[in-house]
Amino acid sequence: MIRLVPLDGIPEVRPGDDLAELIAAAASRGGIGLEDADVLVVTQKVVSKAEGRVVELASVEPGERAREWAQRWGKDPRQVELVLRESAEVVRMADGGLIISRTRHGLVCANAGVDVSNAGGGDVATLLPENPDSSARALRDRLRELVGSRPAVVVSDSFGRPWRLGIVNVAIGTAGLEPLLDLRGEPDAQGRPMRATVIAIADELAAAAELASGKVDQRPVVVVRGYPYRPAAGPDRGAAALVMPREQDLFP
Repeated sequence: MIRLVPLDGIPEVRPGDDLAELIAAAASRGGIGLEDADVLVVTQKVVSKAEGRVVELASVEPGERAREWAQRWGKDPRQVELVLRESAEVVRMADGGLIISRTRHGLVCANAGVDVSNAGGGDVATLLPENPDSSARALRDRLRELVGSRPAVVVSDSFGRPWRLGIVNVAIGTAGLEPLLDLRGEPDAQGRPMRATVIAIADELAAAAELASGKVDQRPVVVVRGYPYRPAAGPDRGAAALVMPREQDLFP
């Protein structure tokens, strides 16, 4: 049995907050003892806030390209400017004002991860963490200092998917677990060796956790208990291992 246990009572996260301390306190209040075998799924938004990846829109001076695009589609030019700054590459600018970007992390997503929803009130936007894998590792190490256990950590964010409607949470950072389960060469139910089956375990954990956390319930951390994940072997590859190499991308 796999359990999804959301942590209640985590307050609004501010830049400089010790996120691991807030998580440990919420787990303690809820009578949930964190275990090494657990997986903590933490939303990107609170990680970004704690790390100070928050921008006052009033401080942003939009450039000509941002102003033109914003005027054309009725967008905030300051937010468009942030999207362009956070984009290593603009993949597509679509009718309606949507910008699909490739970030410096290699992630292809809407608006380069720049978000003004659930940003903590005020005229502010949050940006993706500078290095989500490093964020996950730091959170895991700090939890060991605080509670004596070192659960695996997944940093999640909401992404759209080509050819599929709706958004789903995926892993943009991981620590302590193998993000991919490679079953190539293993026998299937009929004994035939599988040739192409590689399961994105970290993405599945992120998506499952969202069922318990909700979008607007202010429960940004979920403990996944009972899933027998594979610990990271050797150097921890992190969620960077989930990013498809450009040479394998059939739709560049």
